[in-house]
Amino acid sequence: MAAAFASSANEGAHWAFIAPQRHAPPTVRQADWPRNPIDQFILSEIEKANLTPSPQADRLTLLRRLHLDLIGLPPSPDEAEAFLTDKRPDAYERIVDKLLASPHFGERWGRHWLDLARYADSDGYSHDAPRSIWPYRDWVIKAYNDDMPFDQFVIEQLAGDMLPNATLQQLVATGFHRNTQINTEGGVDREQFRVDSIFDRIATTGEVMFGLTFGCAQCHDHKFDPLKQVEFYQMFAFFNQADEPRIEAPTKAQQKARAEHASRVAAVEANLKTAPQNSDEHKKLASELAKLKKTRPRAATTLVMAQRKNERATHRFVKGDFTRPAEKVSPGVPAVLHDFPNAEKANRLDFARWVASRDNPLLARVTINRMWQHYFGVGLVETENDFGTQGLPPTNHGLLDWLAAELMRANWSRKAMHKLIVTSATYRQSSHARADLAKADPYNKLLARQSRLRVDAEIVRDLALTASGLLSRKMGGPGVFPPQPPGCMNLGQHKRNWTPSKGEDRYRRAIYTYRWRATPHPALKVLDTPDAFASCTKRMRSNTPLQALTLLNDPAFFEIHVGLARRILTEGQGSDADKISYAFKLCLTRSPNKSESAVLLRLLESQLAGFAKTPGQADLLLNGHNAEGLPGPELAAWTVVSRVLLNLDESITRE
Repeated sequence: MAAAFASSANEGAHWAFIAPQRHAPPTVRQADWPRNPIDQFILSEIEKANLTPSPQADRLTLLRRLHLDLIGLPPSPDEAEAFLTDKRPDAYERIVDKLLASPHFGERWGRHWLDLARYADSDGYSHDAPRSIWPYRDWVIKAYNDDMPFDQFVIEQLAGDMLPNATLQQLVATGFHRNTQINTEGGVDREQFRVDSIFDRIATTGEVMFGLTFGCAQCHDHKFDPLKQVEFYQMFAFFNQADEPRIEAPTKAQQKARAEHASRVAAVEANLKTAPQNSDEHKKLASELAKLKKTRPRAATTLVMAQRKNERATHRFVKGDFTRPAEKVSPGVPAVLHDFPNAEKANRLDFARWVASRDNPLLARVTINRMWQHYFGVGLVETENDFGTQGLPPTNHGLLDWLAAELMRANWSRKAMHKLIVTSATYRQSSHARADLAKADPYNKLLARQSRLRVDAEIVRDLALTASGLLSRKMGGPGVFPPQPPGCMNLGQHKRNWTPSKGEDRYRRAIYTYRWRATPHPALKVLDTPDAFASCTKRMRSNTPLQALTLLNDPAFFEIHVGLARRILTEGQGSDADKISYAFKLCLTRSPNKSESAVLLRLLESQLAGFAKTPGQADLLLNGHNAEGLPGPELAAWTVVSRVLLNLDESITRE
């Protein structure tokens, strides 16, 4: 604490405000262990503690770990078998490249960004009206899949509308700061909530791009970091010149439909010009044209930012109260950060380029730290949203700075950094607990083993859908409505209409589930998905009985249980023991040991005997999910087995 206050007093001295240096990796005694420079930094600290790294995890564990981390979907039994038999020295790297090229990579890692962007499909506050902003979600997914350089990714979200000849997609990108709440209640002061939205934009920009609590300077100078209140309002000036329109963002299918419609309109107009006036043909064509103009295909809409023509004056607000404007301020940035020449004449695009500059000492650090956090459970800076003087120092400062410099050296390619991390020996370690580490490094800060992590809420559902064979891999489009208990959304001021989707939309990946702010999806909320009232830089990981009960009894999960049972019976070959082995491979990527197989066989036999005596109980359990050609008692018995498998800790854990 004393050191923190000392660095606050000497503003330029705090480590996070000094540009990262790409120092040479340290030398290590166990020279045959490192696979890349990451490992040298990690091993150096392990050796200083007189410890050793853990052995590499087995091949199936590594394969499943890679799949869950990079695309959030498990490997199929065929993929697992192919990897086990692939003896090429670069077999692992080939899997990494394949997963990084998968369209599902953007879904997995785009979800992390949507947490930061406080994305939701409703306005928030008590009214929580629905909104259309899903084109922004799809833009994020595509940007990840395309490996858009991170500096460009930042610029387009902060000021894509101001880029020269801005494209529709660059306009859509500005939805990042339209994810603020909107109060649509009657009688509200719209200026108050416009100002509140800008406060949110500054605070979010600070947390996401700088790892700093800019919001603490809204009402007064920051109590600990060298951020002044007037500097907060200088940044406010950049966003104060933005309007908040809704625009059309037609999908490719909608663009095609509109083009075809325009062609029909043009043809009718051409015929109308040549038809004799007052003739029956002319009247018929005129009527047809009027109908066509009324039936132009609709297009998706989304919320964006747009620079206003008439500039607003910006004032500092006394104690953050918009009704108490003080002196007028010009655009500017915190003096403690990197230089911004002529900031007082700058606009939001200039600000975005300043944020994404290589001179920014924080952007690359904060970004790589967050990436590291997702792979190891904790960032190299544990206080991932506070790199200021009250945050914790890096556990491995040299590695953090080397990675930050490497990200910029790789032209801000995030896929290059993902590959660097997952091909390291550090990442490939076993996650098994060790007595020596439990004593010497109980919180695994040295990373002498890999971390064992429960997967995110959305991935829990996606894994189960994949195992059952029900998963739809359709990408993009409006939010969907998977089944859930009737009435569970009837909370708050308004009852929510939640009509379960039909067809494949019922089984889409959870990133596409419609997200209400005030009434979040119950099953996802139980599994710690964040609300979208504010930016979430790190999800909680809890372990509660409600989670197990949800995986057992939630209607959406029960439908998945029946789907898995149906798949086992239709695809599984051989004896019941063989079918159990197949089910294990679907759910856990491995075969069961003898003890596990015996336990499940006993369960299956007892359920088969019970349902054979009382077939009506099988129908009650299946509740209308019977499968044609499969006996009810047998399907019900395997459904019970499926419920057990999908509720195992291992099923929802990344080892």
